Amino acid sequence: MLNLESDTTQAWLSRALGGMDEILLDHAHCEKKAASTALGLIFRYPKQHHMLRTLSELAREELEHFEIVLGLLKRRGIAYDKQKPSPYASQLLSCVNKQEPQRLVDTLLCCSLIEARSCERMQLLAENLEDQELAQLYQSLLASEARHHTSYVSMAIHVMDEAKVRTRLKEIALYEAKILEEAPPMVRMHT
Repeated sequence: MLNLESDTTQAWLSRALGGMDEILLDHAHCEKKAASTALGLIFRYPKQHHMLRTLSELAREELEHFEIVLGLLKRRGIAYDKQKPSPYASQLLSCVNKQEPQRLVDTLLCCSLIEARSCERMQLLAENLEDQELAQLYQSLLASEARHHTSYVSMAIHVMDEAKVRTRLKEIALYEAKILEEAPPMVRMHT
């Protein structure tokens, strides 16, 4: 279960299918950022021993996905370059409490929802793309995205009581749904 409080709209899917070069470039940036976030958590929370190996494995897997998407971009003649990011992640992370340990829990839960939304959207792409190479790529990433979502939730539960974590996850998921409802119509994985 992905713990999302909304479903992706047909409007997003139509934009994505019509702008797959932009989606692929954004996807590469998302994988790179996900790896960076996992490494950042290792540096920020070195005493949270229960998280270190999971975050290290997660960062490596995200970098492998980054390399896969980079290869795909190169084969398709799409230059890897800067791209205006979606405001999604920064808006989502704005709900993070400033006090520990809630700050860590909220950060982990935001990461879990980003992974969940990626999983949901990759499934939509896998099911709707006519380009079989891209459809297979997104199909191949689903299990990893779902596992990353679950890993982040599990790490949060290790920090705080599960009932509190589940309540907070629902609150943040509702906020995430609102962000998407008000998102600009950009061609990005998370708009």
